[in-house]
Amino acid sequence: MSDSERRLEAPSESRRTLIIIIAVVAAVVIALFFYLLMRASGGGAIAEPSLQGAIRQGSPEFEQNRSRIFLDEPEAEEAKRALGDTVMSLHTTVRNFTGRTLNGLEVRAAVLDHQGKAVKERTVVVVPNKQAELEPNKTMLVQVMLDGMSDTDDRAKIKMEVTGFRFK
Repeated sequence: MSDSERRLEAPSESRRTLIIIIAVVAAVVIALFFYLLMRASGGGAIAEPSLQGAIRQGSPEFEQNRSRIFLDEPEAEEAKRALGDTVMSLHTTVRNFTGRTLNGLEVRAAVLDHQGKAVKERTVVVVPNKQAELEPNKTMLVQVMLDGMSDTDDRAKIKMEVTGFRFK
């Protein structure tokens, strides 16, 4: 091997080493970014929305009308996400038999374990967020997504219930 061949080979070796080091550093930075992203999505406590001025449990008007705002038996589908957690979509049909138009409706969806304790729950405002109002003797579909569950969670039962409502 001549001196000129050695001089060409030496910069090529140092370039290759530099590229490998940069690739490893980039891979570590990307892995750290995704780790932090996954931690942020699973650990953040987000305040649930609540219906302002709603009639709630404990009120005589709530007890009078709760049975007239009927929720069908809820159904659920579940799927695995790329992040490794399980997402469940709970849905039901709400029927307004109160004789009055609802301009506010809040529903709680929960996945319960065998002891009846909530594994995951979420409260959503469906009227007026999904549609402006729910007239008497009308129905609407309510769907709630629950995410962040693991394979080891005890998911025995699903439940959806009215937690608050407001009349027009």
